Amino acid sequence: MLVGLDGVHVEHVDRRDGLLIVTVSTPAAPTGCPLCGVVAIGRGRRRRVLHDVPGVTRVRIVWRQRVWRCGDVGCAKKTFVEQLPSLVARRGSLTRRAVDWAIGQLRREHATIEGLRRQLGTSWKTVWRAVEPELVRLAADESRFENVTTLGVDEHIWHHVDHRKRGPKELTGMVDLSRDSTGKTRARLLDLVPGRSGKAYASWLSERGEAFRKNVKVAALDPFAGYKTAIDDTLEDAVAVLDAFHVVKLGTAAVDEVRRRVQQDTLGHRGRKGDPLYGIQTILRAGAENLTDKQRIRLTAAIEADPAHDEVFVAWQCAQQLRSAYHAKDLTEGRRIAERVVDTFHTCPIPEIARLGRTLRRWRSAFLAYFTTSRANNGGTEAINGIIELHRRLARGYRNRENYRLRMLLTAGGLTP
Repeated sequence: MLVGLDGVHVEHVDRRDGLLIVTVSTPAAPTGCPLCGVVAIGRGRRRRVLHDVPGVTRVRIVWRQRVWRCGDVGCAKKTFVEQLPSLVARRGSLTRRAVDWAIGQLRREHATIEGLRRQLGTSWKTVWRAVEPELVRLAADESRFENVTTLGVDEHIWHHVDHRKRGPKELTGMVDLSRDSTGKTRARLLDLVPGRSGKAYASWLSERGEAFRKNVKVAALDPFAGYKTAIDDTLEDAVAVLDAFHVVKLGTAAVDEVRRRVQQDTLGHRGRKGDPLYGIQTILRAGAENLTDKQRIRLTAAIEADPAHDEVFVAWQCAQQLRSAYHAKDLTEGRRIAERVVDTFHTCPIPEIARLGRTLRRWRSAFLAYFTTSRANNGGTEAINGIIELHRRLARGYRNRENYRLRMLLTAGGLTP
């Protein structure tokens, strides 16, 4: 029961009112005044109740803490109490072991401060005041930014109330996407900063120092010009890579826009049940290789229902061609397909596909970099966003942005060097 509580011995164990109460004290030993060093004189003990790691029942440690008086009558210290940092922090009410347990529960078990409070039998503030200093210390450790060779960036909304009450709704998150010795990406959140802009990203990169920036070789991002500008300005040695998921999403969105436009042009209203194009909207979002025979028949029937629907079919084929570049097993073949997409889409007579082509031409180097960086992408960043969303829901939202930052850094691996 008391494994890990060094420096004390058990005097008494009692079980009452659903609590396991363990009374402990330190062995007798000469103690010097912390101010002048003169040997102190014992003045008795005081009982200090501490919350420990709960087992089947809640556990209370009653520490019979020694009180001392300085032997030098001229010393300003007068009286003082013994301190045992290995047991509990000064003025703390949770044992060191309980603090470590609470941090582990937050990190690995999707726990909340409210849930830990119930298990420990204390208040929310008591738990957070014990945990927060440790998280602040870990967040200030610059060693957690070492060895970052691939960097991802994305934004998310952390609250949905008036920005005048809680500040900016958007936060920019930086994620370490470096691969380990086996080539596997183990994403971890590095930081969250207020705002969704290239300036917010560039400022964070500048604060990290020259050594960090030079070590970053690949920077993955979504198609947002602000982040791209920050990468070009501050990460001179890094290759910007456009995220594959968002590129394919742009292609799928273009097909949807064509379908809705043709629907309006041919029938004069939005899609309704029974309309040919409305019935295949989900099929148009799927990969051609995943379609069943029944779905292919439905697709063919809808396209042949009106000659104007050919425009939708051509747009779908263009999106499939874009998608096939990422699905090519050989990166050289994938790059060849991607280059053909960049060189031809902007000339397409379908306006939505032509606009997609112009977008890809503007992002040409970042788009094609996927095929020269061993398929670097922002998928790990999206996974971290999923963890953030989960823990925000578990906590029923947050009101303090710094608390939010510390909690998300802990749960998303950012405080682990």
